Amino acid sequence: MKLKHLFVLSAAAVVPTGALAADPQVDMRTSAGTIRLELYPAKAPKTVENFLQYVRDGHYNGTIFHRVIPGFMVQGGGMSADMSQKPTRAPVPIESKNGLKNDVGSVAMARTSDPNSATAQFFINVANNGFLNYPGQDGYGYTVFGKVVDGMDVVNKIVASPTASRGANRDVPVKPVLIESVTLVGQK
Repeated sequence: MKLKHLFVLSAAAVVPTGALAADPQVDMRTSAGTIRLELYPAKAPKTVENFLQYVRDGHYNGTIFHRVIPGFMVQGGGMSADMSQKPTRAPVPIESKNGLKNDVGSVAMARTSDPNSATAQFFINVANNGFLNYPGQDGYGYTVFGKVVDGMDVVNKIVASPTASRGANRDVPVKPVLIESVTLVGQK
């Protein structure tokens, strides 16, 4: 038993610093409070890099949670408070076959019926939405790429927001829930 313990310690000593780096985290400051997300680049590398590029570009700052459905999810990241859609980069290929599940607190990419259409919009699951997991109802599912590690109380506050229709959009919070900023934790 002691030899095994010694081996683990000596193996850890030869691993280069940073090789065991934690998964990146971002703080999403909203008008309802702050949500911390942990991202999983080993499971969804293209999706995480896409999301982080939008973070670095400041894309999410000033967007809203524009679709809020109790018992399902809260969606945001693509529309301003006046419900105009922000321009996006090219879509990323789907990475839903990564073993991550659309469970409570998980973060996934929103997309159209085209499985390879995800750009900037994301959603946070507020229920276990197994029907969104790979292969899903359409043979593809939705790419989970992170989870809420702090601030699920804020997500629950958002999902409890009264909603109404605005133009062609349904389930829009009556009082906009603004994403004020999204920043990589540990970055200035």
